[in-house]
Amino acid sequence: MFEGPILLIAGTAATLGFVHTVLGPDHYLPFIVMSRARKWPLSKTLLISFLCGLGHVLSSVILGFLGIALGVAVFKLENIESFRGGVAAWLLIGFGFAYFIWGLRRAIKNRPHKHIHFHADGEKHEHKHAHTADHAHVHGEGKKNITPWILFTIFVFGPCEPLIPLVMYPAAKHNTGGVVLVALAFGLTTILTMLTIIAVMSWGAKFVRLGKLERYAHAIAGAMILVSGLSVQFLGL
Repeated sequence: MFEGPILLIAGTAATLGFVHTVLGPDHYLPFIVMSRARKWPLSKTLLISFLCGLGHVLSSVILGFLGIALGVAVFKLENIESFRGGVAAWLLIGFGFAYFIWGLRRAIKNRPHKHIHFHADGEKHEHKHAHTADHAHVHGEGKKNITPWILFTIFVFGPCEPLIPLVMYPAAKHNTGGVVLVALAFGLTTILTMLTIIAVMSWGAKFVRLGKLERYAHAIAGAMILVSGLSVQFLGL
């Protein structure tokens, strides 16, 4: 059985995992907007989100365990996490900006235009269309699959700053079970909160109709990811 203080810390870890996730738009916004823009099914969105969340948590857990094993001071681990956070934020900013530019170019290229057709009897008519709208072939999926890997890489760099100080108490008591319990409480709460928010908001996003702005869906997604990264880097969200 775990001691009272360990259970209290585990409860605190779960609470902080929830708050840490809800207040950090980078934990869910990129998946919601990418799912909407790329028309991913909910199952694919949640799978990608789960893997990214797992990488996000495990990277900090592994760093924490290494720090404990090597006897690294808490403030040093927190400095490392802070550095990782800066890298992750700039990666998110760079990805959002690049995706925004790509989406904008795609939208411009996909601008609807008219063609006039003449028939043998002299009658003519015109129709309006866009070359790339809803024109995804199977052989194009390989290029699209790079997006989840980019998100996964960014999330592996993303730190879980509140976790490090929490695992130090059971570590100082040489309570390996306590360290695992605290890490699990934080990690499971973080991932479950991510998946819940993403599932609900992705479902709701399907009912959003952009109308003529639909061809800008990728550009809008890139812009929102960019804003998410900027909010993390400069507002500390």
